[in-house]
Amino acid sequence: MKSWRIGEEIAGSEEGVARQVEAHVRSQLGGRVSDLRVIVRDGGLVLQGRTRTYHAKQLAQQAVIETAELPIRANEIQV
Repeated sequence: MKSWRIGEEIAGSEEGVARQVEAHVRSQLGGRVSDLRVIVRDGGLVLQGRTRTYHAKQLAQQAVIETAELPIRANEIQV
């Protein structure tokens, strides 16, 4: 399996980083988090959305950790 990480130098912009991370998380979770949004704030990422389980919230966070070079500042996914 190919390992890849997203950083600002690859995506070119904060919005680009956020969109790429969102796309990766969506592909990993198969729709378990609705209204998923990743925001770049204070040099890190903030996760937002809704899910039915804490497990899906944790999976989303783990997918971001594996993908992005930026730290997670907050996981605001509502359960």
